[in-house]
Amino acid sequence: MAHLRSRRGIALAVPVVLSLTASLGLLPAAASAVPYDTSAVTAADGPELAYVVNTRLDHRTIESVRKAVTAAGGTVVVTYEKIGVIVAHSANPDFGARLRAVRGVVSAGATRTAPLAATGTTDEGAVQYLSAGEAAKAAARSTTSGAEPLESDQWDLRAIGADKAARIDPGSRSVTVGIIDTGVDDTHPDIAPNFSASQSANCVSGKADTTYGSWRPVDADHYHGTHVAGEIAAARNGIGVAGVAPGVKVSSITVAQPDAGQLFYPESVVCAFVFAADHGVEITNNSYYVDPWLYNCSDDPDQRAILDAVNRAQLYAQHKGTLNVAAAGNSNDDLDSDALVDESSPDDSTAVTRTVDPHKCLDIPTQLPGVVTVSATGVQGAKSYYSSYGLGVIDVAAPGGDKYQIPDTPSANGRILSTLPGNQYGWLQGTSMATPHVAAVAALLKSEHPRATPARLQALLKAQADNPGCPTAPYDGDGDGVVDATCAGGKHLNGFYGAGIVDALRAVK
Repeated sequence: MAHLRSRRGIALAVPVVLSLTASLGLLPAAASAVPYDTSAVTAADGPELAYVVNTRLDHRTIESVRKAVTAAGGTVVVTYEKIGVIVAHSANPDFGARLRAVRGVVSAGATRTAPLAATGTTDEGAVQYLSAGEAAKAAARSTTSGAEPLESDQWDLRAIGADKAARIDPGSRSVTVGIIDTGVDDTHPDIAPNFSASQSANCVSGKADTTYGSWRPVDADHYHGTHVAGEIAAARNGIGVAGVAPGVKVSSITVAQPDAGQLFYPESVVCAFVFAADHGVEITNNSYYVDPWLYNCSDDPDQRAILDAVNRAQLYAQHKGTLNVAAAGNSNDDLDSDALVDESSPDDSTAVTRTVDPHKCLDIPTQLPGVVTVSATGVQGAKSYYSSYGLGVIDVAAPGGDKYQIPDTPSANGRILSTLPGNQYGWLQGTSMATPHVAAVAALLKSEHPRATPARLQALLKAQADNPGCPTAPYDGDGDGVVDATCAGGKHLNGFYGAGIVDALRAVK
């Protein structure tokens, strides 16, 4: 399964080409990583791979490059002319190298290391389903006026004042959070009232499919997106759980491969950002990293092309008024360190161990400019044991669950309870679960400040956050007596919480 799970500093300019050029300048010319040996996947039998080809933005150049794609033995899947990204398929082992030599091509490379199949999330551990019996007992226990039947187990709502915020302003129906994920079961009774079909699509192929229902998960195992949707906008309708912003809308932009791996390939994510921007989505939730590389190093031509394409797409969304919120990851990595060991990439074939500098080799979309980066906390307000962190990288924090931090709730479950496909409910933990809390608070802020730009929304998110500061004792997240992480920074800005833990109640006051 993909590792379903940003960085700051918006430097947008008009026209778009200037903002894209400036942003690409942020990507380093060199990176400390051992390039992946692609000889195994470029054998003479010519496996078909997907590619992104990034060009200059003028129409003449793009048309010329499209012809070069065909001449090099490729097929154009879709062209995103507004950002100069062409998605192509080819079985030619030399396709990437040939396209990189074409005039007008800025970067080009394969988006995977394994052949195309016929046709990553950031939750930590398997889902825990709520049984029908447990749900019935929880409903019977529910005595709080105005509370949802399962809300007594939603410690996360109370942790950020979302239960009280809903009484003041549950959010505006003119605000939509687009969930770029495994698909959303919009037939779930807690999600259906707030679902926007007109802003939903399936982007798995790299080209948006808006066929009705195409955005739904292919099976019950693709539960991640539905869980995220409930955290954001489960309706207060007396049925199950409540979302942080139960008055806003959610849409589903499916990017996960339909097989058991559920990988999130670059061309799918590019499609999703462009679709969200062009369909009036105000906020996107990105609880994943782009497969197959946990960290993308710009000294590798394929990874540089991935960085370029995804960055162009997310910057285009920002330029159109969309705030992108992303998860920091579940590796307990210090994203401000000088070196990290990546043993998981590429995750679509045989992984190789490499040492990377996260200032140069980026986790995307997490570390792209202007994206809101989210770390996770537990019921005690402490950093979750799995959550990645880093001074200057983390923007804000939010409840993501922690099995070692036990709440005083009927279930005593420290994870996050939300919706699952097939009218079910269950617990998950991860920065995947923290990110929708932030996206939902951003939606509340957008409801209060409808003219706010993405940069202004990010500033508001930080301003209303409550920062506990670095822990005074050595951090031992799992309680095994070993120091697991070191928090750098002060009370107002630090590596564990960024500007602090978001506060829904402050957002609507």
